[in-house]
Amino acid sequence: MNPALAAALQVGVVIVVLALVYVPLGDYMARVFTSARDLAVERVFYRVVRVDAGRQQTWVGYTAALLGFSLVGVLFLYVLQRIQGHLPMSGGRPGVPGAMAFNTAVSFVTNTNWQSYSPEVVMGNLTQAGGLAVQNFLSAAVGLAVAVALVRGIIARTTTGEIGNFWVDLVRGVVRILLPLSVLFAILFVAQGVVQSFHSGFDFTGLGGGSGHAVVGPFASQEAIKELGTNGGGSLATNSAHPFENPTPLTNIAQIIAILVIPVCLTRTYATMVADRRQGYTVLGVMATLFALILAVTWFFEERTNGAAATAAGAMMEGKEQRFGIPASVLYAVATTGTSTGAVNAQHDSFSAASGGAVMWNMLLGEVAPGGVGTGLYGILVLAIIAVFVGGLLVGRTPEFLGKKIGQQEITMAALSILVMPALVLVGTAITAILPSTNGFQGNSGDPGTPGSIHGFSEVLYAYASAANNNGSAFGGLTVTSDWFQVSLGVCMLFGRFLPIIFTLALAGLLAKQKPKPASTATLPTHGLLYGGLVTGTVLLVAGLTFFPALALGPIAEALA
Repeated sequence: MNPALAAALQVGVVIVVLALVYVPLGDYMARVFTSARDLAVERVFYRVVRVDAGRQQTWVGYTAALLGFSLVGVLFLYVLQRIQGHLPMSGGRPGVPGAMAFNTAVSFVTNTNWQSYSPEVVMGNLTQAGGLAVQNFLSAAVGLAVAVALVRGIIARTTTGEIGNFWVDLVRGVVRILLPLSVLFAILFVAQGVVQSFHSGFDFTGLGGGSGHAVVGPFASQEAIKELGTNGGGSLATNSAHPFENPTPLTNIAQIIAILVIPVCLTRTYATMVADRRQGYTVLGVMATLFALILAVTWFFEERTNGAAATAAGAMMEGKEQRFGIPASVLYAVATTGTSTGAVNAQHDSFSAASGGAVMWNMLLGEVAPGGVGTGLYGILVLAIIAVFVGGLLVGRTPEFLGKKIGQQEITMAALSILVMPALVLVGTAITAILPSTNGFQGNSGDPGTPGSIHGFSEVLYAYASAANNNGSAFGGLTVTSDWFQVSLGVCMLFGRFLPIIFTLALAGLLAKQKPKPASTATLPTHGLLYGGLVTGTVLLVAGLTFFPALALGPIAEALA
């Protein structure tokens, strides 16, 4: 099939499915978080953990509950990995080393799912299903909770500063949204041949007479929440390029839809909660514009063959699965780097310098196109608030966002929220690049000044961009098993996840204390093409000014070389 036609068909299928579920799923999620009724199973949980579901929290109480819950998750997952060798279903695997266990615990609790190890070699089925997969649900639900809390702050009609109850939002996100959708996708995956087993594996004899061992596990169930929760950590080292996790073109498209469906439909949830459909369409338009831009750039450069061997082969297929080809590989890469998922069905390190730089820049935009579960919505809303503040100052109009004044305190919280990630990426990359002990870990580095050394810098930049944005994908040539990478990337994941959450919840609290003011002729509209263009420009300008020098030293220089 013609590559252009194949790409158009795949994108078309994704768009049609998302359009069909956009209204029903978006409105359903709005009802989940605004309903006054609790399900029976939820009431049982509240009684067991002694939570008063009817009690509202200010941003301070909400943040304290979220941070405390996440800390317990990190400690539990760390201990589970350390004692793995003494637990059932370990498959004979020993406990995970301390630095690696810390990195992995932080990774999965922060929804990053960065994996510095080969899962089938290091992790047993109990650790995978009872630890990592559980955090796939919980970390995604935390992102949902923060997004909903910010929307409540925007629409609050009283001055109490209350933004909801973290425990209620967490439980409803898991029980009413993530679990049902995961069951549906897991059934589809099993029907298409994704492995679902609690055996450790089986021995086999190859066609050449050699023996081998194939690892199996509960892959289908973990694959479903891995994509739906924009987590991305696979049960196998090759992730969704492995036929046990992603066997057919249909499962490949289904995984892309699973990655995008909740972040996209959350824009409808936002519109329903603020009772203004135009707000949701404007945010969705910004996300779609950015996604289409990165997809077009990545696919354009990945289809341009480079070198005699690639030209003779007809395409740049090294590092890509024949089952999917370039169009599906590019679509998957743009979807995962734009949603903080980090799952891969092709080796991002094998992309051309320009297209590899494009998917890296996709993360550096802040992963708001459309972003992760919850994180994409609250990330784009923070940028939208900054855009309305800047736009209001430029045209001499009152900086208000849906009736709430954007003053010094509000813009300070918004600015701090978006400054965390660039600081982590640039500082982490700079320190690593000058440390003599880390240079040898850059697998594709060469002599100083050569394209190889430039690519080695790109690998480091990608690693810290992935960690600080809680993405989890990587340029595979970089070896990150040393204590420096385990700890520094773990710290980037922690700060990259929780500092923006703290500032976002503080912003929600400040907005919740204000009584809304009716719009006047002096109010800058926060919907429509003009405002959508302003928000898009803000996203591109922030990322462009911040990261262009670093990108010029890495993928841009490599592409020009």
